[in-house]
Amino acid sequence: MAGKARTGLSLSLLSVLFLALLCGCAQDAQPLRVGTNVWPGYEPLYLARELKHLDKNIVLAEYSSASDVIGGFRYNAIDAAALTLDEAILLVQDGLDVTIVLVMDVSSGADVILGRQGLHTLADIGGKRVGLEMTALGSYFFTIAMEKTGLKPSEAELINLPVDRHEAAFKTGMIDAVVTFEPVKTKLIDAGANVLFDSSMVYGAIVDVLIVSNGYLGKSPSNVKTLNALLEGWFGSLEYMKRNPQDANKQMSEREGIGKEEFAAALKGLHIPDREENHSMLCGTKPTLLLTADSMKKFMIARNLLPKDDINLNNMFGKCLTDALKR
Repeated sequence: MAGKARTGLSLSLLSVLFLALLCGCAQDAQPLRVGTNVWPGYEPLYLARELKHLDKNIVLAEYSSASDVIGGFRYNAIDAAALTLDEAILLVQDGLDVTIVLVMDVSSGADVILGRQGLHTLADIGGKRVGLEMTALGSYFFTIAMEKTGLKPSEAELINLPVDRHEAAFKTGMIDAVVTFEPVKTKLIDAGANVLFDSSMVYGAIVDVLIVSNGYLGKSPSNVKTLNALLEGWFGSLEYMKRNPQDANKQMSEREGIGKEEFAAALKGLHIPDREENHSMLCGTKPTLLLTADSMKKFMIARNLLPKDDINLNNMFGKCLTDALKR
């Protein structure tokens, strides 16, 4: 009897341990939820999904605007977010603990300020209604553009509009000009809009990055492996785009809702860093993007786009946790 009792106890204990191991494995296999808005520079992620280059634990979530992506990240609906560098800095300012793990693109003409017929330069928008996303990149880019041309942002009437309303607001006459980007840029130019300013005039000011919550990375070593799989999928997409540009552009343009040729033209307004350039920009003791981020932080503070100078940007750089960026 005693022997049977011990045997029963041992079996029960083994069952509990087995269940615990199963639970531990389940906890290890946490999905990496990645949020983006619609933007040509983010399309290689979705192309990687179509090409079956992404790990099964990677979930892509598309939002209608950058503001919504920021909200999703703030409230833990996603673990990683594709954002502009200034938006990432704002999140750090608000106390979020993040790492920049990928430089997705540098805008060189894909971001624009468009005006309706009769408006030909930025000087023409004085007193006019300008639509932009004030809580995201829009206000930053608009401030840079205005100051670059010797104007003050206050010279225009600013109307806060999420990007999914830019096209309709412009076409219906609700606004006279708009701070926007691809694919809305191409659609509005086709409808007769004039380019008043674009990001090629301030190259390096608009950088799109992928940030990941350090809380997610710290939960399990397998989460770092999942992140590595995501980056490998990204670089695999870039290789596919080089080898098969026609098919890649066809797939990506269909998701963006514009023609294949128009999408190819939109890509020309972007510089997409490869693996080696990403390493230089993000890794080591002197990542080059840190210099850009520091300059951007100072600019934002000087123009009250950041409330105060009490954040350490170094914490966002230099970790290079994944094999994808190691040499």
